[in-house]
Amino acid sequence: MANIGYIQVVRHCNHFCGFCSNPTTPYTHDLASMRLLVDDLVERGYYGVVMTGGEPTLHAELPEIIAYASERGLHVRMITNGWRLADRSFAAELGRAGLRLVHVSIYSVRPEIEAQLRGVEGTLEKAFAALDNAAAAGVEVNINSVINRLNSDHLDANVRYFTEHHPQVRHFVWNNLDPSMGRAEVNQERFVPRLAEFELSLHRALRHLHRSGRTFRVERVPLCYMTEFAWASTETRKIIKGEERVVHFLDDKQTVRQTAWGHVYAEGCEVCSLRPVCGGLFDQGGAYDPGELHPVFVDHEAIVAAVLGDPGDPSFHGVSLAQWREEFAGRRSPEPVPRARETMKEGLIPVGRITERGRRLLAAKRRAEAVKAERLGVAVERGAENPASDT
Repeated sequence: MANIGYIQVVRHCNHFCGFCSNPTTPYTHDLASMRLLVDDLVERGYYGVVMTGGEPTLHAELPEIIAYASERGLHVRMITNGWRLADRSFAAELGRAGLRLVHVSIYSVRPEIEAQLRGVEGTLEKAFAALDNAAAAGVEVNINSVINRLNSDHLDANVRYFTEHHPQVRHFVWNNLDPSMGRAEVNQERFVPRLAEFELSLHRALRHLHRSGRTFRVERVPLCYMTEFAWASTETRKIIKGEERVVHFLDDKQTVRQTAWGHVYAEGCEVCSLRPVCGGLFDQGGAYDPGELHPVFVDHEAIVAAVLGDPGDPSFHGVSLAQWREEFAGRRSPEPVPRARETMKEGLIPVGRITERGRRLLAAKRRAEAVKAERLGVAVERGAENPASDT
């Protein structure tokens, strides 16, 4: 399996997205503590690691941790807002360190929308420069985009812009908004879309990319809203391949290992032909309406065959449909898994640590974020209403 692990390098950011689900914490990492987590993924036999955050490029030792993970044989990736990669020399430094792939998060090519979502002006130009600088440094470039209420009507316009102006980008990833944590939880009405609001726009975007020979993945979108491209669902692919995911969270959750990918289903889902390979509705924050789900009736094994035979996915070749059918029957849970995650704290190495410097950083960030939140008209996450209490 090509399991990919995640390490949250930092938990602060130089942007202020109103739907952020990973707010600042008092935990911090140094090179030694991150090396332990890289070693953990190597010992698990993982194929690669994603450096994430917060904004991972804000950590002063990021090039060193990338180099260490690369030397240990991991395929090193990073998710970033692209702000620091707009510096060509910094992008080149990460490329030399061993960064193989970068996911640059861009939500809208409309500057006024991107500024609303980011809480910072001028981010779009920086992100565009990051795409070009990373590619010039020999790093493969993907684009990540969180589906939300403000961009749900023009996902297709976004990809048409990128294929015209940044043709080096060959892979796109969409994540439907996670409304369960951080500022996303308390700003649901402003940012959480209905599924129907983005269905047509997403379909047009996927069809355009498919026709142009590019690849893509979609996370947290039920298959009844992307039936034609069901094989591109992240959850569906993990269900079919039996993959797992480990995330080393830089907060109280610490290490989380996820092995089941089912979430919320509606009554009609029980008769849907895609139910065996569908992750359902990711609704841990109670913001979506399961009543929007509906059954569809297409051959789910045709989707399985497309995943098993994907020439761009080296992790699962050589398995026939008959072999998969037998193996899948042996591991399929008879009951849906409501939260689909297992937290492991016993016997694991700590993820970062709480230091006095970390507490000071948290207090300073929350004071600054309170000012930004008031200016932008968004709510701060639960527990952050009184920044002075963290000093």
